[in-house]
Amino acid sequence: MSKKHKIKTASDDALGANPFTALDRSGLPKGEMKPPVTLPEQKSVKEKSKGRVAVRREKAGRGGKTVTTLKDFPSHIPLNTLQAITFELKKTCACGGTLKGRVVELQGDVCDRVSAELKLRGYQAVRAGG
Repeated sequence: MSKKHKIKTASDDALGANPFTALDRSGLPKGEMKPPVTLPEQKSVKEKSKGRVAVRREKAGRGGKTVTTLKDFPSHIPLNTLQAITFELKKTCACGGTLKGRVVELQGDVCDRVSAELKLRGYQAVRAGG
């Protein structure tokens, strides 16, 4: 067994020296201690879901192209909110898409990303079909 070489980090050693000790602090203003930042407490009560949304991957009747569809949005959600959701999902998933009636169609197989984003927004994303 060989003896391992240890590096000393005491203040008298070169590694422990403070490089700022030689600086002149006379012209600097006196610093004030700010109170520590406290984060807001998490709600222990589970928030109510905004509604169930069916997420489905489809290929039939689309020329072999894969499309992710989001159906069954709750009827109390207005169309302009659905348009905003469609726009944000297109940006998040980096894909094209459209809103047809109350069905959101996104190009490609992005079911997992869409489900995660919908859960973040408070919806209950349910995978439908196979």
